Formats: sequence, structure tokens, C-alpha cells
Amino acid sequence: MMYQPQGGRFFNYQNKKHNNKGNEPRVIFITFLLVLLPAAFLLTLPIFSVNGLSLIDALFTATSAISVTGLGVVDTGQHFTRAGQVLLLLLMQVGGLGQMTLSAVLLYLFGVRLSLQQQALAKEALGQERGINLRSLVKKIMTFALLTELLGMALLAWRWVPQLGWGEGLFLALFHAVSAFNNAGFSLFSNSLTGYVGDPLVIITLSGLFILGGLGFTVIGDVWANGIKGWHRLHLHSKIMLTATPTLLAVGTLLFYLLERHNPQTLAPLSTSSQWLAAFFQSASARTAGFNSVDIGAFTQPALLIMILLMLIGAGSTSTGGGIKVSTFMVALVSTWIFLRQKPHVVMFRRTVSWPTVTKALAIIVVSGAILTLAMFLLMITEQATFAQVVFETISAFATVGLTAGLTAQLSEPGKCIIIVVMIVGRLGPLTLAYMLARPEPTLLKYPEDNVLTG
Repeated sequence: MMYQPQGGRFFNYQNKKHNNKGNEPRVIFITFLLVLLPAAFLLTLPIFSVNGLSLIDALFTATSAISVTGLGVVDTGQHFTRAGQVLLLLLMQVGGLGQMTLSAVLLYLFGVRLSLQQQALAKEALGQERGINLRSLVKKIMTFALLTELLGMALLAWRWVPQLGWGEGLFLALFHAVSAFNNAGFSLFSNSLTGYVGDPLVIITLSGLFILGGLGFTVIGDVWANGIKGWHRLHLHSKIMLTATPTLLAVGTLLFYLLERHNPQTLAPLSTSSQWLAAFFQSASARTAGFNSVDIGAFTQPALLIMILLMLIGAGSTSTGGGIKVSTFMVALVSTWIFLRQKPHVVMFRRTVSWPTVTKALAIIVVSGAILTLAMFLLMITEQATFAQVVFETISAFATVGLTAGLTAQLSEPGKCIIIVVMIVGRLGPLTLAYMLARPEPTLLKYPEDNVLTG
């Protein structure tokens, strides 16, 4: 790259080989479509659907599965054949592991070596240092995911095999274990998990699965490698996640219990222990898991607001969950507190957070807000629904949660298309869309600073 002074200012001349970086979001988007579109076509075939599925409904369902959202326009357990349910299971697994992990696995299986640039991109997407061996990393991620899902399957089978028999019980256990770990929220029960609202084995097993999946592979790997050496050896991101996750769970559980314990349509009919279990489950599930053990549509308005906030915050970076991410929320929150106290640096756990990280967190929030506002506006035009329903459904789709306030099943075709786009953006990330539409152009050109009146 060369810089030549002209009139006292510097202009940069970009080397063409450096422009490839702007194409990376497009590559991720294209690989996403290469999985999505064939899957949507397959779901329209009679072998996968009991009563047939229109192309738009198939596209909606496939998008919901691969984006690990869980919103459905049809009853998953009743509408799809066993082959269709297996296809959805595979899509959830692919979506939960992420596009870069999937691409790396497929290329390795076919004996294709990744270029250095592709390896660097994959490591960055997985939140790892450049020096780590990518093949070994992918194997560890796959092994951890499969072993965790098998453990969850075994625990769920303990409950469902005696009730439903070996064949049905084992498949239900496998399907829900994969759905939970990948924070997908698809259930083969028509009423999700309301029939097991007071069952500790089912509720705690599923909660454990989507909490582990929501922490992210980066945090799990860091704890595995450095946790035994002490808290001080963990990375800052891990400390944030391991502190914020239980805090959000506890606050959500307490608020749901206090707000819903007298609601005759949700927690009031349950015993005290079942009330706390249901409150905990919905607090954990709201952050992108998408299961429900009580009727979400019957929640009071304050409880729905708490759920919307939890959905928007979401899970951890490089996890199977969505949302703006817990670390993004915490960096923005602490940055605001630091600004109010007029301190020069953002410090968390005795570590200074870089300003690029702070500005990236703020950019994610602003871009997410813009996307959500546009989607809500369009849905208010296309759908006959209340303001609360539109807000809830849009944020649920964007955060890849999958909880519904009753609007998804009644969506018009334009409404389904809007939600499909929102789910894709939510899974790939709002900044991926922004980078895809506007390629970053680094430059050394700098103008004089000036003040802007704000506030």
C-alpha cells in the first residue's frame, strides 16, 4: 500500500489483494444460502411432510431451523414425518455449530486444505487466537457438542423411554437434546414443554443444555484449559460471561416469579417449587432457547417486557444462541457507567477494554435497533396484530429465540418473508449485513477534531 502527499493531505492507494476482506461477509451469507435453499426445497417433498408444505412455509421452517430460532408456522410434531423431523434436527445442528465450523468440517472431510486467510477468518469467527490449530479446534468443538447432546439425550430418555417406549422415547430425547443445546427451541410436543412444567429432570436437563450452548465454545474452552489454574487466568470475555450469565438468570427468575405468581393462567395454579422451576426455565429460555413450560401469550405486560429485554440481550458470542450478545450488552452498560463517572478508560475485571471494542458494541446496538425498527414498521403494515405482538415476535426472530406471542401462526406471506429476513440477519449478525452492504475502507486520512453538542 502506497501513500502520496497531495496538497498537504495523504491519500491511500489500496492493493487489490487487500480488498478480499470485504468479501468475507458475502462468503458467509452465500454459504448460509447454499444450505438453506436446498433444505427448503426438500421440506416441500411428500417424504418430509404429512400434508404437504408450501414453498414459503418450507423456506420459513428451514430458515427457523438453520438460524436456530424455533418459530414455526406449522406444528413440528404433527406436520412433519420422521424423515422431516430428522432433517430439521440436522439443520439445527448445522446452524448451532455455525457456518465457519461447518465449512471447515466439510472441507476437511473432502480433504481440501483451507487457505491461511480462510483459517484466520474461521478462527476469528470462533473467537480464537490465530496461533491455534484450526483442525484440532473444530474437532474439540464437535466432540464437546456431541458428547453434551448425548448426555442430555440419556437424561431425557430416562423420563421418556418408560412413558413412550424405546423408539419414540429415544428419538424425542435426541431431538430435544439437539434442539436445546443449539438453542433452537423446536419441540415435537404441540404445547412445547407445558406438560413437564413441574418435572425437574426434564426442565433442569434442557436448561443445562441451552445454558451450556449459550455460553459459547470460547468460554467452555477457556474454562477447560485455564479454569483449574484460577479465576485470574481466565480471559476477560470468559469472566464477563461467567458473571453476567448467572446474574441475568437470577434476575429473570426472580422477576418472572414475582410478576406471574398470582396469574391464574401461568404460575398461580402450580405449587411453589413448580413456580420457581417455571420462572427459572423461562428466564433461561428467553435468552435464545425458545422453549416454554407455561403459556407465554398469557403473561402479564410487565413480564413480557422483561422477556423482550432478555431475548434482545441473548447469549454469548461464538455460542449457539443469538441476540446482541451478553458481552456486547455488558460492554455498552459499563461504558455508559464509565462515561457518567467521567473516567478516561473502560475497565472490567482490572482489564482495559479497547475503544474499538466499545465502538463495535455500540455499533451492534445501533444497527440492531435500526433493523428491528424497520422490520416492526413493515410488519405493522402487513399484519393485523397488536403493537406488543409485533414487537415480541420481531425481537424473538432477530434474537433467534423462537418464543411466540401468537402472531407467527397467523402471519401473511409478506409477513413471513419479513420474519425470514429478520431470522437470517439475526443469526449471521447485524454487522455481517452492514459489512456486506458497505465494505470497510481503512485509510490514514485524518481531519481536524471538532466538538458536537450532544445530550
